[in-house]
Amino acid sequence: MTTPNPLADLAVEFVGSFPDPLHPLVPPLPEVVFFGRSNVGKSSLINAVVGRRIAKTSATPGKTQHLNVFRFPGFYLIDLPGYGYAKLSQTERQRLRRLVDRTIRERQGLAGVVWLLDIRHPPSKDDLAMAEVLSASGRGTIVALTKADKLSRAQQGIAHRQRAEDLGLDPEGLLVTSSAKGLGIVELALSIEAATRATEGRTWAG
Repeated sequence: MTTPNPLADLAVEFVGSFPDPLHPLVPPLPEVVFFGRSNVGKSSLINAVVGRRIAKTSATPGKTQHLNVFRFPGFYLIDLPGYGYAKLSQTERQRLRRLVDRTIRERQGLAGVVWLLDIRHPPSKDDLAMAEVLSASGRGTIVALTKADKLSRAQQGIAHRQRAEDLGLDPEGLLVTSSAKGLGIVELALSIEAATRATEGRTWAG
């Protein structure tokens, strides 16, 4: 029997788009952040995991500029801007980097982080910098490897192990996903549900 997606039928409300990484959300609820390099497929994965189109997809990377916040029963989903988009000015790239850094390091309600990496490519310099931010923050993180449908099943297995080796992580901590094919989507939704239902003081084991 197929496990249903626990997020697909939940009510959702767009709360707002905020430039302040520490913008308070009322009422306070557990928060889950999605972030990754520009053009990693973040909006498509968010839409797949919640079972509807809430995050705007675009052919042009770098469209998300603030914290886009969505409220579900019992938790918030925060869509962060993508990092590393070369066509933005240096000043704008630095601003977005600070926004992402402070959100991950300083938000009090953060229950977990979903960090997206393209399964086809080794981590970039920006990705490795973000890995350091995550490590220093101590946040529970799940690494979602995106765009797996671009590879054969055999290639997926090879790339999965290689990305884990690149990051110095156990492959079990990396989830292979495809928003186009539905691969890994229910597993990711279940992880988000578990994170937001965790008892106070517990961290999300990625």
